Amino acid sequence: MSTDTLTFEDKPLVIGKKEFRSRLLVGTGKYASLEQCEQALEASGAQIVTVALRRIDFNKPDEKALISILEGNYDILPNTAGCYTKQDALKIAHLAAELEIGELLKLEVIGDPKTLLPDVVATLEATKELAAEGFNIMAYTNDDPVMAMKLQDAGAVAVMPLGSPIGSGQGILNPNNIRLILEALEVPVIVDAGVGTASDVAVAMELGVEGVLLNTAISGAKDPVRMAHAMRLACEAGRQSFLAGRMPKRRYANASSPILDF
Repeated sequence: MSTDTLTFEDKPLVIGKKEFRSRLLVGTGKYASLEQCEQALEASGAQIVTVALRRIDFNKPDEKALISILEGNYDILPNTAGCYTKQDALKIAHLAAELEIGELLKLEVIGDPKTLLPDVVATLEATKELAAEGFNIMAYTNDDPVMAMKLQDAGAVAVMPLGSPIGSGQGILNPNNIRLILEALEVPVIVDAGVGTASDVAVAMELGVEGVLLNTAISGAKDPVRMAHAMRLACEAGRQSFLAGRMPKRRYANASSPILDF
C-alpha cells in the first residue's frame, strides 16, 4: 500500500475549551514586511498566532492591517511580552479583555533585560490573580518542574517552559527537565522560546510536548516563508515520531536482518 493512502489519526490539541489541529504556534514580530508575515503565517499551517499587545500601535496602518488579517483567519493569542512587573502584565491582560482579542492569554513577565529569563515569582502571582478572574492563562516560565506544577495548581490552562532563552536559537538545552514537566502535569505543555531551526521543533515534539511556540526562528531566517513551511513539517514529523515510539537505544550494534531463520 502506498504511504500516500495511509492516514494517521491524532487527537486534537486542547487548550482550555478550544481544540486545534495544528500544534505549531507562531508570532508576528520582526518580519521585513506585512506581506512576508502573512505568507509565513500561511506556510506554517498554524491556527494560533500570538501578538504582543504592548508593542502594537493600532494607529499605524500596517499594525492595524495585521490585526485585520488575523481576525477570522487565526485564533489570536494576546501576550504580555515586554512586561517586567506583575502590575504591567495585569494591565495588558485587562486590555486584551477590553479589546476582546482572543479567548486565551499568554502570560509573560520578564525578570532580566539581558537574559530575558522569566520572573517566575511574578508570573505565578499574576497567574493566580488572572485565573481567579476567569482568564485562560498559558503561562510562560523556565524549565523548572516544580514551578510548572505550581503554575498548573494556580489555574494555568497550559504551561510553556522555555527550550532556551528567548531568541537565542540554542534549541532544547535541558530535555530531561521537559520530560519531568511532562510527567508531572495534566495540562498541555508547550515549549516556548529558544528553538532556532526545524530539527529543534522535531526534538521538542518527540519529547511528547503538546506543541511549540516560536517566532524569531522563522522571521530571522534568510527565507522566512520557506522556514515556516519547514517548521510545519518538523512539528508534524516530531509528533508522529513521538506517537510511533522510537526504538530503544543500545550500547552495541544489532543486525537489522536476522542472521538465522530467514
